[in-house]
Amino acid sequence: MRRVPDWHNSRAILSIAGSDPSGGAGIQADLKTFTAIGVYGGAALTCLTTQNSLGVSSCLPLAPEFVKKQIQLVLSDLPVSHVKTGMLGTDKIAGAIAEALYNFAGEVICDPVLTASDGHELFRQTKRQTGLQALLNTASVLTPNLPELAILVNNKLETSQDAVKAATVLLARHPKLRAIVLTGGHLREQAKEVEDFLILRQDISPKILTAKHARLITSNTHGTGCTFASAFAAYHLLHGNDQDAFFKAVAFMDTVLRQSASLALGKGKGPLAHHLFRGKT
Repeated sequence: MRRVPDWHNSRAILSIAGSDPSGGAGIQADLKTFTAIGVYGGAALTCLTTQNSLGVSSCLPLAPEFVKKQIQLVLSDLPVSHVKTGMLGTDKIAGAIAEALYNFAGEVICDPVLTASDGHELFRQTKRQTGLQALLNTASVLTPNLPELAILVNNKLETSQDAVKAATVLLARHPKLRAIVLTGGHLREQAKEVEDFLILRQDISPKILTAKHARLITSNTHGTGCTFASAFAAYHLLHGNDQDAFFKAVAFMDTVLRQSASLALGKGKGPLAHHLFRGKT
């Protein structure tokens, strides 16, 4: 008798992002995260990069139509319920992704990767950014850090109150957006505690949930943003709930950061030890 698969085992996530040849961030980090948590992941490349743990050297965006074709072929074949976007490269690529996802009925978790941690620009800004705005209009959830959120609202953000207010602005600007997950590592960077935020759309005013956890001191932080967004997407596939996905992604990151602290890979910001993760989904 053929075994009927569990619901989550008959669904997949598609990551749309750039490639990191050192394996620490981008598509490589996304696929490692999906596998560690226990979901199947596909991958559509937006850009090639030359980089390692010391930083990004250069970026080669792919042709927008080629990116779009990758997405269309995967969506026409695999049972994709969740899409996670990362590095876009150019506004035209963002627009092509938005076109490919126009009729997609599942979840779109958008990690707005605009600059690398070393300051290298990963998204070529344009005056109107129509492609990026179109993509944001397809998103269910955004997972920015503080600098990315500041760029999206074109305003300087210094406090958690500033950040939550900016997230509220984005919720009002993009009607399909259901939630914003703000990672708080860039807030109060000298504090011993990190506070992450889940801002949920509500009828009258947003609902705000927070997760406070100890700041882990480690040099192995390459790819943390990509990994967190992918963990949120994977846990949302498994549990179908923003709140569960948020708290489980926070716990996943804490575990992986602790397990990665003793790694000695790379001469700069070392990668995360996705392969060492052992936990319950």
